[in-house]
Amino acid sequence: MPSAAEQLAANFNFSSFSKATELRQRVFFTLGALIVARLGTYIPMPGIDPAGMAHFINTQGGGLLDVFNTLAGGAVQRMAIFALGIMPYISASIIMQLMTTVFPELEALKKEGAAGQKVINQYTRYGTVGLAAVQAFGIAIGLEHAQGIVLNPGMFFRLTAVVTLTGGTILLMWIGEQITNRGIGNGISLIIMIGIVARFPQIIGQGLEAARTGAMNPLILIAFAVFAVALVAFIVFMERAQRRLLVQYPKRQVGQRMFGGESSHLPLKLNVSGVIPPIFASSILLMPTTIATFNAQNMPDWLQTVITYISRGQPVYLLLYGAMIVFFSFFYTSIVFNPEETAENLKKYGGFIPGIRPGKKTAEYIDFVLTRITVVGAAYLAVVCLIPEVMYADYNMSFALGGTSILIVVSVTMDTVAQIQSHLIAQQYEGLIKKAKLRGARR
Repeated sequence: MPSAAEQLAANFNFSSFSKATELRQRVFFTLGALIVARLGTYIPMPGIDPAGMAHFINTQGGGLLDVFNTLAGGAVQRMAIFALGIMPYISASIIMQLMTTVFPELEALKKEGAAGQKVINQYTRYGTVGLAAVQAFGIAIGLEHAQGIVLNPGMFFRLTAVVTLTGGTILLMWIGEQITNRGIGNGISLIIMIGIVARFPQIIGQGLEAARTGAMNPLILIAFAVFAVALVAFIVFMERAQRRLLVQYPKRQVGQRMFGGESSHLPLKLNVSGVIPPIFASSILLMPTTIATFNAQNMPDWLQTVITYISRGQPVYLLLYGAMIVFFSFFYTSIVFNPEETAENLKKYGGFIPGIRPGKKTAEYIDFVLTRITVVGAAYLAVVCLIPEVMYADYNMSFALGGTSILIVVSVTMDTVAQIQSHLIAQQYEGLIKKAKLRGARR
């Protein structure tokens, strides 16, 4: 039987959306902020030849720059001020999560609640600035080694590149935080998603043009479309999958009244790590190929042979890619979910899992269940990301339609829709409460 919240969500229509003034303002603010983020991907960085950069990206052959170009919404291809995208912020956030498990001072800050999280967020911003500056300096040096991209190489260009790209990342980080606080959905995730979605029309147009000119069989194009729909449905099913652990709360008497005794569930997502494992795995594997592209003339023969074997579409690349996705799935899950902390919180509030003793035994049981479902989640991520890679090797599909991109788009869309529904449900509950008060006043 559907819950009351599900019944209210099923009654959603545009009239209820028009009555939700706060939600409408949040949606418009989000759209405006995303438009600003997209405009920044078309403002070129000083000292760069845009035509030479676009030619280099097109001939680079699906390396690490292609990955960053997809996540940045084409900003790398144009070498815009948002070319670094939001990846330095994500990297800084992951580093801070690792450090909270290593340094007791940061772990104590994390347990302080909102005040401690505010300090950690500030440290994350400082880390973002540092990482963005280092990456921008490395990109400037790499661009100087490539022919026909930098107009006037030298220290002034490097300084300009560091200031411009770092400032673009900071602006994107600020826009993402404003969307999270004043808009709808997670701002950082929405910025990445809108960059990926912006390239879809171009990829679809290229496929239709190839089918029209005979360069691609129309049946293959139809098969791609069917596969994309099936992949989206599979991702939605797996992202909604949960393993619910029954949690029981004991009864307690306060005065003449009895409290507690109810049961709840501890939901464990099948894919706790999200899209981080495939992004990390593809970035690490494509890094040698990208470095070799900048220094192809001075590369020894043995290194060229190794890079050939780990190029996209090769069997060794597919094997390493799948293995690294599985590894990062377990690694990142161990960072974002702490069974001991969860068991301690359950014990603090009097909850327990039936048949399991509170404390250490509960933590061991949660860790056992989490390990088993992570095996399924890691296999799911590997399948979703490897099948498009095989199709890329056979039909030279663009990276923009890869499994990682579709996974990001579907996951962020589901999260945003869930937040919109929660706002609508809250608005409908407020309407019901007002009607009840009016009826009580009349009586």
